[in-house]
Amino acid sequence: MCGIIGYLGDREATPILMESLKRLEYRGYDSAGVAVLEGHQRADRHTSVTKSESKVDVLIEKLQANMPTGKLGIGHTRWATHGKPTYVNAHPHTDCTNRIYVVHNGIIENFAELKKELEAAGHEFTSDTDTEVVPHLIEANYKGDFLAAVRAALKRIRGAYALAMFSTDDPELLVGARLNAPLVVGLGEHEYYVASDITAIIPYTKRVLILGEGEVAAVTPLGAEVSTLDGTTVKPKLVHVDWDVSQAQKGGFAHFMLKEIHDTPEAVANAMRGRLTDDGIVSFREFDVEDKKLKGYEEVLLLGMGTSRHAAMVGEFLIEDWAGIPARAQDASEFRYRRPTFGPKTLAVVLTQSGETADTLVGLHRAKERGALTVAVTNVFASSAARDADGAIYLHAGPEIGVASTKTLTAHMVSLGLLSLRLATVNGRVSLERRRELVTALRALPDQVRELIDREKEIAKIAHRYSRYRNFMYFGRGLGYPVALEGALKLKEISYVHAEGTTGGELKHGPIALLDKEFPVVAICTASPTKDKMVSNVHEIVARNAPVLALITKGDRSLDDVAMDVFEMPAVEEVASAILNTVMLQLFAYHVAIKLGQDVDQPRNLAKSVTVE
Repeated sequence: MCGIIGYLGDREATPILMESLKRLEYRGYDSAGVAVLEGHQRADRHTSVTKSESKVDVLIEKLQANMPTGKLGIGHTRWATHGKPTYVNAHPHTDCTNRIYVVHNGIIENFAELKKELEAAGHEFTSDTDTEVVPHLIEANYKGDFLAAVRAALKRIRGAYALAMFSTDDPELLVGARLNAPLVVGLGEHEYYVASDITAIIPYTKRVLILGEGEVAAVTPLGAEVSTLDGTTVKPKLVHVDWDVSQAQKGGFAHFMLKEIHDTPEAVANAMRGRLTDDGIVSFREFDVEDKKLKGYEEVLLLGMGTSRHAAMVGEFLIEDWAGIPARAQDASEFRYRRPTFGPKTLAVVLTQSGETADTLVGLHRAKERGALTVAVTNVFASSAARDADGAIYLHAGPEIGVASTKTLTAHMVSLGLLSLRLATVNGRVSLERRRELVTALRALPDQVRELIDREKEIAKIAHRYSRYRNFMYFGRGLGYPVALEGALKLKEISYVHAEGTTGGELKHGPIALLDKEFPVVAICTASPTKDKMVSNVHEIVARNAPVLALITKGDRSLDDVAMDVFEMPAVEEVASAILNTVMLQLFAYHVAIKLGQDVDQPRNLAKSVTVE
């Protein structure tokens, strides 16, 4: 998400901060800023803060016009999550005394209650960000020991953070901390770096300390000491990186697409952060609708294009199944030309990763004209969809650079699962016991996705065998149907191999005519109410000599000696299974495309955001 750089050493900090922020631009951002500690004597010591509410180049122009001098500083590129992309909301943020300076990547789940507590104690806030509670919370705990105050403050924080901080009282101390967000410490010659990304520091050092969860790094001219929040010293992992800048931007992966698939566990976790209680109560900060009002909507309309439409189909299934409300997923480009049959009793959900998809925006405007309540499910804060809708559900997946959507799709699916659970709860359709079951299933997802990704070599081996085929059929039932459509879409997007998706029931009504020994089928056969029907379909396909790759639930033996290949998936809730199956098929498509020598990050004829009809 956001980019972080901190520096302490013998050289001037400002040029290093500027160069590092330029290298972090690839992550995507909306504003930038730096804070540099100036002055050697306590009497003249002060911090120079420079911000830009646009690009790093604008920030650099400001800095070059009035260059701060100092050996300690922090810098930041912001991907907005709380508060619009404005100068005031840009990082770094400070406390009431202007002694403590902080940059932050992540989401602080309990910032609202902390802010209320701090305001009651007399603290004054200037921004709309969740980050600003951090310097104020440190200030509230500060009794002359900055590091102790940081530890005490962080013990109060829930959520995800990567932080770089300093105090004007400690000119030789740079502090970094992380929880559920990456942070590294670079070790140079008489100089040290704290960064969210190895990309930022790759020209300066190849020696990097990887901080663990809940660890704090105290960096001084004598080195870096890492400890827990309780002050226990730990020995961090030291790695030597041989990447160039391009490799570093991709986290050492060959392509952005692969990196972003590997980012999925974090994206799934971020989509749930601060939104889901242990008892299954869901709340959305930017879509805070009273239960009574939300209960009054009689249908849900879901609009999207491409991958977002497939996510909408998942939402349609879950809303009808869990909440008992009629729901329909629509191709936004066709919806805009249809005669409207909805009105003020409709909840219109628009799905757009970029928030700028032209056809989806037209659908949003049309829904508003008809009096529907509108909510945008999007990854980009203050995008057109987020601004124009009545509310927003942000994915918090971080920038996605690969053209083919991966982690944003899974974040969309999780977000729609949460919305479905919210609707089910207000309509009294789900018991406390069932809500707790769903909470357990959703919270287990990040680790389950991580375990699946760890099987990448196994998936790649299968993909390489299937890469010789020029046509594919994907099929599924229930939630498996949109998964099949998305699997086919990913394959044709990045490998240029023909692929199409269909339902198991529809298979015999035409598509089966295509099948032969050179036309393989990918079957979504994981556990579901229609699994036995899927097994029957696979037998019909095999009878036509078509090779079958079946995704099955671990321990299921019903397709032994039937399908040419089976890939075992974990036994999980059906909604979790849909997400895991999707990730598996993303990796399958990726490795088919790589075997064929395609450019998976920039597939031909495609754009990341389709802003024209």
